[in-house]
Amino acid sequence: MTILVEPALITATLTHPAEPTTPAASPHRLLTTTLHTVPTTRRWQPGDAPASTEQLLRLRDDLPAEHPDRARLRSRAIEENLSLASRLARRYAGRGELLDDLAQVAALALITAVDRYDPSRQVPFAAYAVPTILGALKRHFRDTAWAMRVPRAAQDLTREIATATGELSQQHGRHPTAAELADHLHVGIDELRAALGASQVYNLVSLNMPHTAGTGIDRIDLLGGIDPHYAGVDDTLTLQLLMAALPMREQRILSLRFFDHMTQTQIAIEVGLSQMHVSRLLKQTLTRLRAAMIANSATAR
Repeated sequence: MTILVEPALITATLTHPAEPTTPAASPHRLLTTTLHTVPTTRRWQPGDAPASTEQLLRLRDDLPAEHPDRARLRSRAIEENLSLASRLARRYAGRGELLDDLAQVAALALITAVDRYDPSRQVPFAAYAVPTILGALKRHFRDTAWAMRVPRAAQDLTREIATATGELSQQHGRHPTAAELADHLHVGIDELRAALGASQVYNLVSLNMPHTAGTGIDRIDLLGGIDPHYAGVDDTLTLQLLMAALPMREQRILSLRFFDHMTQTQIAIEVGLSQMHVSRLLKQTLTRLRAAMIANSATAR
């Protein structure tokens, strides 16, 4: 090991004897004592006293890719900054997400920051890691915390609405109207209403919860119903099959009557029959179709 000694320090030590009450020490002993008190210069190595994150990652990057100490230095840098990630995660606590989930997101972002940090740029690690972790937490809320998928623009506007509502309430002494909020935020009224509606789906209430306490009626009992058009779809599909089985003349008469809205006299001229004959064919065809529909419904049940 090379030991660095200041020449002036050696000279001063050799030229100034000890106090008269103390036995004089030999020059060789004084020189040896002085050499042992001068600090040595040595590079930080794994297992030494704590070092900064920048030092750890700089040393990691200086090592060959296959060197076993690279993984240990990486782990040490992550462990040293886990408290930073936890503090940033706690900033977002109380917003509907479990703190453990937020801490995990922050820890993963910290690992990303450690892996991507470039010590050669002379930027403090915290200045690089903090925006990385905060960005991951914000993306977590934007992409996974909402109960329903909401466009990012609407999510951002909901936060601005909350801030603007507080400001305008203090100014006017009352809750602001939608038009006042839209003017304050420089957005259209429809865009504002869409964002207000989106804010209601951040946390969805279970449909099995009571609508009002003590009533015994669940929310699901007050929502929706059977759409009558579903039955119409079934009837249309069935009727298409039954009409396809009719003779071509009957199919054409039905089409002229119910799709082209022609009178029986006009149909008679079109198909070359008498009006009485057309009336009789229509009655017979409709009777057969009605009976087939009833039979099909009974079979479906």
